[in-house]
Amino acid sequence: MWQFLKNLFYKETNEVAPEDTMKKFLIVGLGNIGAEYQNTRHNIGFTVLDHFAKQENLSFETQKLGDIVYYKFKGRTFIMLKPSTYMNLSGKAVTYWMQKENVPLENVLVITDDLNLPFGALRLK
Repeated sequence: MWQFLKNLFYKETNEVAPEDTMKKFLIVGLGNIGAEYQNTRHNIGFTVLDHFAKQENLSFETQKLGDIVYYKFKGRTFIMLKPSTYMNLSGKAVTYWMQKENVPLENVLVITDDLNLPFGALRLK
């Protein structure tokens, strides 16, 4: 799946613009904090980001409104966020990090469970 996401955001470019917002992506894994939610379907966003970070040997750091890790790949910066708010309040964390990092809405990917889909199914929209 990590390779799928890398390919999804990869686009050849010869332009060099260090603060180009089109080269920044915010990937948000939704879930609820607390041991009682670990390994539940509702925490799939946290689980997916933990898997990505482990694959790339990255460590999350606790910062304002969530745990964050930065990953640079092919000239792009991926900011992975696990909000420290509960699921229903995650918009506050997402908005904060979008504004702080100047990430446009079209460069935000939210990973969450959807009870309308069979377990293991993936939908991008």
